[in-house]
Amino acid sequence: MANPTSSNQEEVATSISEAAPGHYVLKIQSFSLLAKSGIEKYESGEFEAGGYKWKLVLYPNGNKSRNVKEHLSIYLVFADITSLLRHNWEVHAIFRFFLLDQRKDNYLIVQDAKEKDRRFHRLKNQWGFDQFIPIRTFNDVSNGYLLDDSCVFGAEVFITKEICSGKGECLSMIKDAVSSKHVWKIENFSKLESEYHESKEFFAGDQKWKIQLYPKGRRHGSGTHISLYLAMADTATHVAGSKILAELTLRIQDQVQSRHIAGKVSHWFSGTSEESGWAKFVSHGHFYHSGSGCLVKDICTVEAEVTVQAVANTL
Repeated sequence: MANPTSSNQEEVATSISEAAPGHYVLKIQSFSLLAKSGIEKYESGEFEAGGYKWKLVLYPNGNKSRNVKEHLSIYLVFADITSLLRHNWEVHAIFRFFLLDQRKDNYLIVQDAKEKDRRFHRLKNQWGFDQFIPIRTFNDVSNGYLLDDSCVFGAEVFITKEICSGKGECLSMIKDAVSSKHVWKIENFSKLESEYHESKEFFAGDQKWKIQLYPKGRRHGSGTHISLYLAMADTATHVAGSKILAELTLRIQDQVQSRHIAGKVSHWFSGTSEESGWAKFVSHGHFYHSGSGCLVKDICTVEAEVTVQAVANTL
């Protein structure tokens, strides 16, 4: 009758019981209206079992996303998914579903034949049966499951073990990534006194960025070179443990002959690596030379081109 949601169609056991479900009962009136309404699924309210919160999800016409036809689909969902994420928990549980035979006043019980527990965790928080019961069987009045257009489902959940899982991350590559360009015009360059200067913030790939320029150099470029970097902005809102792969090109424009000075690199930006660039981007000798075009009328033009290629977040 029922098939579990797994790659292997394991054996399913059915039995009859006069005892009502111990954890949750879902009664649906005017079931035919639900089935004809175009509502793909119905999610129950939350209920508690074994110290955790759960929900039932019912597909009155079958779960189309799993190519189910001519059957009702029903699933048990771990509702408090944030607790799994927060504590890196995985919960193992045995569960069974109930369907009331209103004629005989007893329940059809559907469960795994071997009472195999199912692992609910951050990547899989739902288990159940794609083919819980044929719609024809369910609708047949002689079976007692649907009387006066009403029916009653139920569930019981028993926790078998709880495990604290290890750390993990999810890498998402960005298809057809779009490049973003920002131009920063620095006037009165010779009068800059601070150790470094920052451009206005700009967006690339849903992340804020800024250009950092050190007129007198930084680190091993101090005193001899202009240092230039791309840095993440608004790092206070950056999710701990997440990383962003960006391809960046930084340029100081040659305002005379368009022979721009450029550097290109890919870098994983994170909370512990917030910037990337060059301590020796261009020497002072070349930058200040009148023929370089880097400084015209005491104006320097810096350009950043950023393409976010991937994002990695902790699980």
